Amino acid sequence: MFKMVSAMVRTLIAGNWKMNGLSSALSEIQIMRDQLAELAELADGADCLVCPPATLLSRVASVAGPRLRIGGQTCHREDSGAHTGDISATMLAEAGATYVIVGHSERRADHGETDLEVAAQLCAAQGAGLTPIVCVGESLPEREVGDALTVIGRQLQQSIPDVGQSGQNLVIAYEPIWAIGTGRVPTPEQIGEVHHHVRTFLTRRFPDHGAEIRILYGGSMTSKNARRILQVADVNGGLVGGASLRAEDFMAIYRTAIDPD
Repeated sequence: MFKMVSAMVRTLIAGNWKMNGLSSALSEIQIMRDQLAELAELADGADCLVCPPATLLSRVASVAGPRLRIGGQTCHREDSGAHTGDISATMLAEAGATYVIVGHSERRADHGETDLEVAAQLCAAQGAGLTPIVCVGESLPEREVGDALTVIGRQLQQSIPDVGQSGQNLVIAYEPIWAIGTGRVPTPEQIGEVHHHVRTFLTRRFPDHGAEIRILYGGSMTSKNARRILQVADVNGGLVGGASLRAEDFMAIYRTAIDPD
């Protein structure tokens, strides 16, 4: 179950700030920027990403420096139009984003986003030059009745188009819904089972490059459990929630990723 991540897959530690962060949070970004500069010689195999609220995107991009990547938390399927309150992938790119999260369970639950909507967002993101991070994961009842892999397989099948270049600029994030923000974390065996399931899907859907698509784990990842999680086979990084809001906590996870021993 445990092994080091293949050298051909770059680790990605991504922070999702969700609906948190005011102007004062820019100081946390500056700390991350400075620490990433100090770690530059050790970090050739790992990327660092923060997804702040849209109100901070351009300001974060202006102070982030060359080693801290910036992403959005969602995007609309259309490039423009009469969609009050929404933001397009092109707008995110113009603000300095290079990634965007799509299909997060909170978006699925709060806004009724379906797998087909996520697929459309994925295509919009890639069309704008962004890398989409597609979130999948099961609820606690689905886990308890043994349907986790079935649910995740369906989400993958319907959320990732099997045409065009959808697999060449893509990240998957496994976030068990019951672990997000709860402090509960699946066992390494449970994480490994799901990540293997996702990898099998990816290599079948995209035979040429499915083995190179990054699969992140998300759901109450902290500096205390990151080492154990990141050593699981096919875990290529983390999508971090609450622990990404403070530079000290987030960078501790990043340091673990670049020095897993």
